[in-house]
Order: sequence, then structure tokens, then C-alpha cells
Amino acid sequence: MAAPAFVAQLNDQIANEYAAHQQYVACAVYYDAQTLPQLAGFFYRQALEERDHAMMMVQYLIDAEEQALVPGIAAPQTGFSDAVEPIGLALAQEKRVTEQISALAARARQEGDYASEQFMQWFIKEQIEEVATMTDLLRVAERLRDDVMDLEDWVVREHGEGERDGTDDVDEVDPGRGGVGSSPTASGCSRAMKFSISIGSCSERWTTRSRSDMVAISST
Repeated sequence: MAAPAFVAQLNDQIANEYAAHQQYVACAVYYDAQTLPQLAGFFYRQALEERDHAMMMVQYLIDAEEQALVPGIAAPQTGFSDAVEPIGLALAQEKRVTEQISALAARARQEGDYASEQFMQWFIKEQIEEVATMTDLLRVAERLRDDVMDLEDWVVREHGEGERDGTDDVDEVDPGRGGVGSSPTASGCSRAMKFSISIGSCSERWTTRSRSDMVAISST
């Protein structure tokens, strides 16, 4: 059993993670509409990571025999003045999430809930990486504000061709199974469609992942 105060705060954080997911989708769609596929792919991948974070928290509460709440969230920002603005927004978001994660770890310790405190350690490490990634991207984007194609090239060099769509797991979806997986194959899809297929693949993995796997993730 987790401490009640921690459970309430973690449920709030689930909402924050889903809000971050939606904001990253909005950023990706903006770049997609501007025909900037590398930046679009980068943010589609970030969106999937935020969704995974939310689901890790949901699974932790289920495993702790606590109630996990599925939240409603506010609409994300969808309009941007240029290619740099979404990155600045993303960095501010990651810094805010870092503060929220630290507060959760502090709450767990304050309540003497050491299992929950250990669970939060993975997220603390993850946020250090997320803030560093967005900080670097923003610095480069500001230098290349007037040459966005050079920024696209930098994203390829730093984050790799294979990650540009943010849907490396799409190939795991069997088109013959029906549902989301029955959509066109990954090679024939737009970035947005690949993202949709990947969401379906992730959903299936979350519903079939064993509790022992989740414990391994949370203690990494």
C-alpha cells in the first residue's frame, strides 16, 4: 500500500504526463504541417515517452492496489510563431515536470513510503536527461533560427535517422490482427499515421506486460 498523500499527488502527476504528451503531439503536428519531418519525428517520439511515463505511474498504482485515476486535461498550445517557439515551450515543460517529480519523491520520503520513493528515482534520472536534451536543442535552434533546414540536419546527426519518426516499435504491429494494427504498413504511412500505429502497439504492450517487468523498470 502506498501512502494516501503520495497516491493523490501521483494521480495529479498522471494528468501532468498526459498533458505533456498532448503538448508534444501538438508540437509534432506543427512541424509536420511546416514540412519539417525531423523535428516532427523528434516530438512524436517525445510524446510517446510522456505517455509511457503516465502508464508506468498507472501501473504502479494498480500494483500497489491503489486507485489510478484517468484524468481530463486542458487543450495544448497549437499555434507557434516560428520553429524555435515549440522547443522553448518544451524546455519549460520539462523543467516544470522535473520540479513535480522531485516533489513526489520528497512526498514519498516525508510519508515514510520508501517503495514509492524508490519508484520515483527512475523518473528523477529521466528528467535530468530530458532537460539536457531540450536545452541542447533550444541552443542550436536559436543559433539556426534563420536556417531551419540546418536545424533539421542537426536533429538527424544527434538523434539518428532511425528515431526520426519516433515509432521504432511500429514493426511489432501485425497488420493482420485487426484494430489499429490493420492500418497501412509503417513504410507506407505518414509520420502522424506511424504515431497512431505506435500508440496501438504501446497499448498492447502495456496491457500484456507482467508486473515483474514493471518492477524491473521502476527499480532501474
